[in-house]
Amino acid sequence: MQFRIDRGVLTEAVGWAARVLPARTPVPVLGGLLLEAAGGRLSISGFDLETAVRIETEAQTTADGRVVVLGRRLLDICRVLPDGPVSCGLEGTRFTVEAGGTRFGLSTLPLEEYPTLPVEPQPQASVDAAAFATAVGQIAVAANRDDTLPVLTGIQLRLDGDAMTLAASDRYRYAVRQLEWKPDASVTDGTVEALVPARRLLDVARSLARSGRVRIGLAQGLIGFDGGDLRATVRLLEGRLPRNGSLFDMAGAAVAEVDCEALTEAVRRVAVVAEANSPVRLDFSAEGAVLLGAGYGDDVAAQRVPAALSGAEEMNVAFNPGYLLDALSSFESPRVRMELLGAGQRALLTALAPEGADGGDRSHAVHQHLLISVRQLV
Repeated sequence: MQFRIDRGVLTEAVGWAARVLPARTPVPVLGGLLLEAAGGRLSISGFDLETAVRIETEAQTTADGRVVVLGRRLLDICRVLPDGPVSCGLEGTRFTVEAGGTRFGLSTLPLEEYPTLPVEPQPQASVDAAAFATAVGQIAVAANRDDTLPVLTGIQLRLDGDAMTLAASDRYRYAVRQLEWKPDASVTDGTVEALVPARRLLDVARSLARSGRVRIGLAQGLIGFDGGDLRATVRLLEGRLPRNGSLFDMAGAAVAEVDCEALTEAVRRVAVVAEANSPVRLDFSAEGAVLLGAGYGDDVAAQRVPAALSGAEEMNVAFNPGYLLDALSSFESPRVRMELLGAGQRALLTALAPEGADGGDRSHAVHQHLLISVRQLV
């Protein structure tokens, strides 16, 4: 094996593939990257038995071959190499990296022990890569980070018609985001659902954000993402999230509309004096404002923000400030609608489309967060 490649291209490729490598593993070969050079192309793959990634790039290949080397060590070397062309080759059992008079020699890992990469599912649909990365980031904040209940660590991906719906919940909040996708002509009518590990999906989506469009395929417990030269396959979680239909039914709720950025900044300010498990209180009035308050002991904070309330003369609710900030910060819209049932009950936050968008329907719900108001108001 011998190839020549630009240092920046090699560093970016190795860095992307190395993101799936486990920090610690009892199986040393799982800490390796598989490099394959042939026909003017270099392929670099990483696999931790749950997620497989592969990136292809152009390279001057003078001898075809395959080798497995420690991924993080190779990445460290790439980062310190001088700019310019890099020559790599296999000399016996040693992988050499040389650039600008600097030469490194790496021991190789047993190629025969490297696990077989999963077969990439046939793409069934495509979605705008940047929009997909944004949507996943908006929803991932609601996924559980505790592996006690694995199903709650996932993002439910639902494909129905020309709509893709992403959902996540940790039992205390429930986030939903919709975006358009384009099914392939070979896809038959029907709904497809998959539960994808949130952390892995977020990492993959961010990595593919600049790919233009991402093609997605599902098959035999796997989901595949194809961004041209960047590809990833993730093993699905078993189970599914509970449906949100009845939870999002807010019949009889008071409705408040408020500037999203102004409310976010106000929550962030007053939460400075809130200790752990200390909520932020929101007192809405028909006078066109919401008064935010928080405190712990003798320390208190308050701020008033303009808000339009309908369906009630007043409404008093309180939320975990971290949960409320996660929800508000994930919205891209200038205004948010809050449907409120009262203290200790559900509250549904919906991103409002700008005036004139969606044919004038400002309530078009494409991004929503359900939170539970704290029962005991501060």
